[in-house]
Amino acid sequence: MDLPHTRSGPRYWLGTAAALGAVVAGAIALAPAGAAAPVADGPHAVPAAGAPDPAGIALPLDCAGLPTKVTLRFSADTTGNGTVVTVVAAHCDAQNGTPPDGLFVLGTGPDRKPRITATLIRPGQNLTVRKLGLRADGAIHASVDGYSSPDAPRCCPDLHETYTWTPGPDGYSRTVTVPLSQV
Repeated sequence: MDLPHTRSGPRYWLGTAAALGAVVAGAIALAPAGAAAPVADGPHAVPAAGAPDPAGIALPLDCAGLPTKVTLRFSADTTGNGTVVTVVAAHCDAQNGTPPDGLFVLGTGPDRKPRITATLIRPGQNLTVRKLGLRADGAIHASVDGYSSPDAPRCCPDLHETYTWTPGPDGYSRTVTVPLSQV
């Protein structure tokens, strides 16, 4: 059974478009005269174009002639004070195995060139960064895999942890979360 009120025709859609246009026009008219686009307040991600570029710096990785490879990165103002950093996970670009990552915070030096402002994970810690991100409070959050001992096979990491670095006046403070299955 086809009821007359269940069919939409051109008049219905014209009325809907007019109502939507009126709502948008009202919102524009009621906005304050000097209103601009909202500015991020507090920690927030920023476009990579306005942040330190890891290609402009030699990362402290002992690669014995191999190139380095940036595997994960993001750019952000982690403190909300306007200082933009790039957080980079990188390792030697080896053809075999899983080389350990280093996790670095890059800032801009006085010469406007990128420089390392913090090393969060040293390659010698034998960790692989699997996920990397920025929390709403400005903390850097990473999921890492590693090995419980030098005897653990390098094919199969047996440690899976979550690291969080919170920015502070004296640098970053780290907390580690270990899954209950490893305790």
